[in-house]
Amino acid sequence: MSSERPINPRFGEDVRFDLVAPGPARYRTWTDKPVRYFTVADKEGGTALGYVWASDEDDAAAWVPRKAAGGRALAEGGHWHARLQEAKGRGVPPSQALAEMLSDPEGNRGRALPGSLRDAPNADAVKTLAKDA
Repeated sequence: MSSERPINPRFGEDVRFDLVAPGPARYRTWTDKPVRYFTVADKEGGTALGYVWASDEDDAAAWVPRKAAGGRALAEGGHWHARLQEAKGRGVPPSQALAEMLSDPEGNRGRALPGSLRDAPNADAVKTLAKDA
């Protein structure tokens, strides 16, 4: 009996890939350009849950959960991601999306903290803040 296995005849068939429609519009989730960000605070205790940042230069914006806030911060992220996605779908620049969120600050478990809008050198600086805070 031969130790060679027969070659699958399907390997000789042509392969065809169908492109699917692109998903919803999204901002880039990283930039090395300057960003503006605000703090989202827990409605119950007032502790920081995370940060929403944006940069028009790279058409980038994202939610960054604060590590110390644990699962509550992760759960809150869905709300802010959805708002960013909706703004991008309307063609809104990231800085305008931030302004809209600050003018309507309510989230699920948190809310945008008034007066917390700050500048950072890039997205990594906000991520570092979220890890250290």
